[in-house]
Amino acid sequence: MSQHERLHLDNQNPELYRTQSSVAKQAAAAMEEAGLSRELMEVINIRISQIHGCPFCLEIHTRRADERGADSRKLALLPAWREAGIYTEQERAALSLAEMAAEKPAVENTQDYDDARAVLGDEATAAVLWMAVAISAFNTISIMSGHQVR
Repeated sequence: MSQHERLHLDNQNPELYRTQSSVAKQAAAAMEEAGLSRELMEVINIRISQIHGCPFCLEIHTRRADERGADSRKLALLPAWREAGIYTEQERAALSLAEMAAEKPAVENTQDYDDARAVLGDEATAAVLWMAVAISAFNTISIMSGHQVR
């Protein structure tokens, strides 16, 4: 092993990785149960992966979004979603919550949180936040493992 080769956490501790995968699957199920689309789930995964700079997760979730028929304009404009004017109220609320969770759980940003919660409701708010937690963990795993884009 070279001095700069990363330890792949998923291979080193496969049971922990399976547990993390289970959390992500449960978060996806919670989003579906809350009436949120799989497309929105991928948009959240992409946006958080952009924030964290995880090329491996970006590649995976961009491909999945394409497979699910996501609007290519919305994917291209995702870094500027607040200014783009093409996202629905639900999408804006979900992206706002996801960014709060990804950047740092900002307790001082209560107005944006309250606004998003008012749009989404409690069930969808919790589902979006769990998805944000799940993809953030995968971003960390992939970045620390040095996972390469395929």
